[in-house]
Amino acid sequence: MRNAEEVDGFEGEASNTSMMSGASSPYQPTTEPVVATHGLGIRCDTDYLRSALGILKMVEVILALIAFICIETVKECLPCGGLYFFEFVSCTAFVITGVLLLMFSLNLHTKVLQINWNLTDLVNTVISAIVFFIASIVLAAMNHKRKGEVAAVVFGFLAAGAYSVNSYLAIKIWRLASRRQAGGQSSEYTRARSESRGEVDSRPEIQRLEG
Repeated sequence: MRNAEEVDGFEGEASNTSMMSGASSPYQPTTEPVVATHGLGIRCDTDYLRSALGILKMVEVILALIAFICIETVKECLPCGGLYFFEFVSCTAFVITGVLLLMFSLNLHTKVLQINWNLTDLVNTVISAIVFFIASIVLAAMNHKRKGEVAAVVFGFLAAGAYSVNSYLAIKIWRLASRRQAGGQSSEYTRARSESRGEVDSRPEIQRLEG
């Protein structure tokens, strides 16, 4: 009996010693939490660039830039109101559309959820189509048949056409998004109303147990 007790005592001391040595060992595993690093998540969305909207955006940026370059080649004008207006329209359209193209192609718009990007794109395309068309008509009526002015008018009308097509597609997307949002709100309202009336079905597990 004594030998058995001595063996048990030895095993207990050995286990305690191993626990103490393990606790004081410099090689014991640490329990420090690993902090996950989150990047910006910026990536080039090639699917968007290959889509109809992406191609239209690139065409609009190129046409607006060419129109701006053409009007900048004109060194003399009298009167200059039409030329200055066309210059302002082409430069503004190039900058704003270029920023939107950058936001959509790099998925940066998903980082700023406070802005309705569909509506923003719709407003930009509609306004750009209208002002480009007006600026092209004014420049066509007030130009002096210089090569730069004629080329600017041509590319101005082309840009107005591209923005018009984009406006049509943007309106369809905006209407579709509005319908989906309205449908989601309606279903959420119906679900909340059903829950308030106690009309929510019991879970399948409970039904099987009761059966």
